[in-house]
Amino acid sequence: MGQKRVLLLCGDFMEDSEAMVPFQALQAYGVAVDAVCPGKKAGDVCRTSVHQMSSHQTYSETRGHNFALNATFDEVDVKSYDGLLLGGGRAPEYLAHDPNVVRLVIEFASAGKAIASICHGQLILAAADVVKGRKCTSFPAVRPPLVASGAIWVEPETLASVVVDGNLITAATYSGHPEFIRHFVKALGGNISGSNKRILFLCGDYMEDYEVTVPFQALQALGCHVDAVCPQKKAGDSCPTAIHDFEGDQTYTEKPGHDFVLNATYDSVDSSSYDALVIPGGRAPEYLALNESVISLVKHFMEKKKPVASICHGQQILAAANVLEGRKCTAYPAVKLNVVLSGAIWVEPDPIHRCFTDGNLVTGAAWPGHPEFISQLMVLLGIHVSF
Repeated sequence: MGQKRVLLLCGDFMEDSEAMVPFQALQAYGVAVDAVCPGKKAGDVCRTSVHQMSSHQTYSETRGHNFALNATFDEVDVKSYDGLLLGGGRAPEYLAHDPNVVRLVIEFASAGKAIASICHGQLILAAADVVKGRKCTSFPAVRPPLVASGAIWVEPETLASVVVDGNLITAATYSGHPEFIRHFVKALGGNISGSNKRILFLCGDYMEDYEVTVPFQALQALGCHVDAVCPQKKAGDSCPTAIHDFEGDQTYTEKPGHDFVLNATYDSVDSSSYDALVIPGGRAPEYLALNESVISLVKHFMEKKKPVASICHGQQILAAANVLEGRKCTAYPAVKLNVVLSGAIWVEPDPIHRCFTDGNLVTGAAWPGHPEFISQLMVLLGIHVSF
């Protein structure tokens, strides 16, 4: 059977993680994903938004990453795709009024192909009149148009709620990504094996938003037990994240990202109970590398030859732990000095999405490499997605 292909419908100020998490997770699983936007072509970008609940009566919005499209909307042939993804954010408010978008959704629905829509994306489903008599959920604010379009409304018990009705998968928010993506993989005919793994994420304040969220939710979607911890914090606490992007300056820009909620307590961690360690990048590794308990944790995983996957500035921690001697390693180019001085064999990340495996160690340069980064970790863990 040929490679599965999915179309991701994008627009300016779509929710940042609701575009990138499924986009990169599915690619890591071996699915080809084309991201398109009406009026734009491959290589253009869509600005994104970071939406999260706040102390106010509704969610807050700040600027997200710039999302690069890899296909052209006007060249889409629905027959060549196995499924459709609709993200949320503010983009669906205007995409729902685009007749070309509506026709596209109707064509997918008429062909009985898998459709997965999250948060405000269900506005487009309502506009396309494809949810009459179908069970649907969404962000609560989208309930009125869904009900008016004849959908059977399912109140989300939590913001992680997901509803499946045949080929239609709907979710309330990005909190539900793991289940949302897992059901979509199943709808595409996918089978997941070897996922009974326990994985630890080493987090810190101002780690890069994508570099924690994408692999964290992608591994959860596979059925792995994933714990995220941070020194001096406990389960239920959060870490602010940073959005690092490339916007024409001599180095990356930084904007505030989503607050990432930890689900385990650092002081309670038994490193022997985990099968792998993941170290996100961003600014957190600068200070985590000075923490002796962090250094001991990393040394345990490396000495036991358990899979360790580190990306971008995460390699600052590996270098400080003196575990890179003679190992092939890449990183964000600014971290090259740390890597080389620690005795590693530097591997140039050209292009920037290249990732490398040396024994139990997977290293990547930056978040554009997530599909390779996650898939190489999956290989070490023995996790497979087959179609």
